Amino acid sequence: MKSNYKHAAAIILVQFLALDSCLPVVLITASQDFDFFYFVLQWPGSYCDTKQSCCYPLTGKPAADFSIHGLWPNYKDGSYPSNCDGDNPFDSSKVSGLIGRMEAEWPSLSCPSSDNTRFWSHEWLKHGTCSESILDEYGYFKAALDLKNQIDILRALTNAGIEPNGGTYSLGSIKDAIKEAIGYTPFVECNTDAASRQSQLYQIYLCVDTTGSTLIECPVFPSGKCGAQIEFPSF
Repeated sequence: MKSNYKHAAAIILVQFLALDSCLPVVLITASQDFDFFYFVLQWPGSYCDTKQSCCYPLTGKPAADFSIHGLWPNYKDGSYPSNCDGDNPFDSSKVSGLIGRMEAEWPSLSCPSSDNTRFWSHEWLKHGTCSESILDEYGYFKAALDLKNQIDILRALTNAGIEPNGGTYSLGSIKDAIKEAIGYTPFVECNTDAASRQSQLYQIYLCVDTTGSTLIECPVFPSGKCGAQIEFPSF
């Protein structure tokens, strides 16, 4: 457990299972220190190609590209802070200059169709508030958008002959293609194709320093695993 908190507020720790990622533990605390970020990108075809299916946002079908899931503060022991400041809810007026980019790069695919606000609010309250001693709301969302502009996962894969066409590729070749392109080792998360029950490429985790701007090698990877051969569905 960390002891070097940035604020002298009282700390309440509650441990429970993670709900929206393959990370093992959630810690609920006041705003505090953390060790690094996971920058998480998801493939929309794999989100939609499950039993839960998906709904496009009100702005229409997103681009066939990896989109942002989140920028998540983490600790080197594999746990992470969560919901650090309930008194600082998401305020769309603070990111008004980013909304166009957020709609394009950070769309919600959950049902029912929405204007994405609920998704962004969830990411800010659960994860963003835990880095607010470094990044305010505008800075948090801009940092994630700027990282997305630096990292083209789809191009890295297609340049290596790994296409989102429903084909099956080795997990090793996917990791190698991404590392070759960006210089850092990714973590690959899979989910399951609803029809074929095949393991499929779902999310890519990359690690970022506490400024939210510089890629680093991951101090620890999330739990979870993929099959040796995984599907890359179309979208």
